[in-house]
Amino acid sequence: MDRPVALITGATSGLGRIAAFQLARQGYRIGIVARSRSKAEALANELMAVTDGPLDVFHADLGLISEASRVGKEIAAHYPRLDVLVNNAGLHAFTQRITAEGFAEMTAVNYLGPFALTEALMGKLGASAPARVVNVASEASRQAKTIAPAADLRRTDAYTRRESMPLYGRTKLMTIMWTQELARRLDPGKVTVNCCDPGFNATGLGRDLPGSAILQRVLNTLKIGDPRKGAGIIVRLATDPALAGTSGAYLSVRDARPLQCPEPGRSPLVQKELWEETVALLAAHAAG
Repeated sequence: MDRPVALITGATSGLGRIAAFQLARQGYRIGIVARSRSKAEALANELMAVTDGPLDVFHADLGLISEASRVGKEIAAHYPRLDVLVNNAGLHAFTQRITAEGFAEMTAVNYLGPFALTEALMGKLGASAPARVVNVASEASRQAKTIAPAADLRRTDAYTRRESMPLYGRTKLMTIMWTQELARRLDPGKVTVNCCDPGFNATGLGRDLPGSAILQRVLNTLKIGDPRKGAGIIVRLATDPALAGTSGAYLSVRDARPLQCPEPGRSPLVQKELWEETVALLAAHAAG
């Protein structure tokens, strides 16, 4: 396999789909993790129609830690090397839903699943140096006014549509915190890890909101929230030679401007606490 390999989650729609096409056109062999077999098949057919590269599909529900870990091991065994991992899959749930493993679905999909997948692939990424990890965060992280790692990872309280935004924001704050703590634990000469705010995008992220499909069509018609811009910063973090040595950054869709991790997650101490609580939670889950 002489092509560099890029694995993307959440690639059957929105930002991930656009990023997959852009990376394929740059010569990457694309792998995706998808829950829907029909959507993955449709993407594979479209991608192969416009590029000369294959699409590798791995099936998993990244809202389940066990599935994220399992598919990560499967991917690591499948590829001789892995150059880029893009954790893009995301969910904004407007009411509380609990996964079969007992976690809030939004926390599981946006944070725990990507964490578990990345951990399962870290050996392969390190052996493929130089490699890059790109985590898709959000400006919504500023909506989270508090962070208590041990409690927030396990919180499953019911909430209203209005209360969903700061909770969604907290999962994205966790993503930024995790990115920066992981960067401190890695040799940037081997693996870099960065995250981005892709801006407002008219995608299927809020698909649970009544009328979201109509709203998305209106926004697309008015060219508001063009997802190509959000996909652009993802691809830039994955490929730009100027960012080869950059790790632990949180970059804006606006000209890759550096952003600070919002308070209350900015301190390295609380980022380390989140890391340790997450690792302990995953270990306890694996132990049954």
